[in-house]
Amino acid sequence: MSRFSESERDRIRSQLIEDGRELFARFGFDRTRIRDVTESVGIGTSTFYQFFDSKEALYVAVLHAERERLETHIDEAVSEADTPREEVKTMLRTTFREVRSNRLASRLIVEGELQLLYDQLSEAERQSIGPDARETELPYARRWAAMDEVRYDDPDLISGLFRSLIFVTRAQDSPIGILHVSEYEEVETALIETIVDGLFVD
Repeated sequence: MSRFSESERDRIRSQLIEDGRELFARFGFDRTRIRDVTESVGIGTSTFYQFFDSKEALYVAVLHAERERLETHIDEAVSEADTPREEVKTMLRTTFREVRSNRLASRLIVEGELQLLYDQLSEAERQSIGPDARETELPYARRWAAMDEVRYDDPDLISGLFRSLIFVTRAQDSPIGILHVSEYEEVETALIETIVDGLFVD
């Protein structure tokens, strides 16, 4: 068994997650093999199991890192908003854009793959990834729910409302062509405006 220093282990683990992210995004979970990832990182397949017990464990780590990246991106965008209404619009626009352009973000938010795979992991694997890996409450939902100007005071309801709205991104990619690109963009804008108008009490 190869022996690595702590810094080497951290570097290899990070590289497995980074290269795994690229491969999973390009080929999906089923078509990506452990050997594809280890060849990309430059380690042997047997060495992989010093870092992850399975391909599922690596994929969950990738999705967890993707969620953290997405939340940071949303934080940066929302920090520029001047009012709670603008915060909600910015959060929704940013999330829509990420889901449309980033396959992993779509699998994370629309498909719910992180929650589905998390239950298949051992307790040790779960702890290595993070105790909040199945968190379903969307960023800012709790703060918005506490505001007097927001119609609903339940953060889970607000999270569910936003998450349901994200499913409209599927309309653009539907094989039966529900919406053309120009139609989709118009519908998305109108939906965001409608949700924001309904969320806040005048």
